[in-house]
Amino acid sequence: MYNAEILRDEIIEDIRDWFSKNGPKATAVIGISGGKDSTVAAALLVRALGSDRVLGVLMPNGEQPDISDSFRVAEALNIRYLNVNIESGYTALRNELKIAGMETRPDADVNLQPRLRMSVLYMVAQSLPNGGRVINTCNRSEDYVGYSTKYGDSAGDVSILGNLYVSEILAIGDTMPEIPSDLVHKAPSDGLWGDTDEMRFGFTYDELEQYIETGSSGDADKDAKIKRMHDTSRHKYTEMHYCSPLS
Repeated sequence: MYNAEILRDEIIEDIRDWFSKNGPKATAVIGISGGKDSTVAAALLVRALGSDRVLGVLMPNGEQPDISDSFRVAEALNIRYLNVNIESGYTALRNELKIAGMETRPDADVNLQPRLRMSVLYMVAQSLPNGGRVINTCNRSEDYVGYSTKYGDSAGDVSILGNLYVSEILAIGDTMPEIPSDLVHKAPSDGLWGDTDEMRFGFTYDELEQYIETGSSGDADKDAKIKRMHDTSRHKYTEMHYCSPLS
């Protein structure tokens, strides 16, 4: 059984070490959604680097009903933040594709949003006086079943939570009183489809974690679905293939 406080402090030290080697004066640039991952990740960054070296970026697409949660995170951690609405860029790109004769699929439209958001984060990072490093906030549970967008939220310069299950993130969040507990335990949602993660999965994070650890969630149908999601999403997490030149 792990100790959440020890795990938290190990991650904080690793963040400090990584930045000392890859940006001693750089700012950590992180998208703030108001959900558990970005909330806990931002808190870890503040503890590791100080609030003056963390910049939050809020990126609604038009009206975001829970945008107030994002503001609460930034205010609770006393970090600088930008509010960049991606709606005009999102709409413009979709319209240009239609003009070009391309009818896009709904899932492609949805995935355009995190890809635009990642472009914003890198543009912000490159524009900072001492440079910025973009923080990836995906976790081990979601990554296992490919629940991220390739070159969208799966991108970044350093992954803070990528080795952690959702249960571990919640436990770490509970050790940090500076962040609102209700945001740590907010029902996980990608903010794209309107459903919670677990509704879209058809299984819970606890069942997923049990499958990863033991090989079975306890339900054969859910096991089959988890395996299928895992197998079909591996292309998201493997290095790009470089074709060998003909000899």
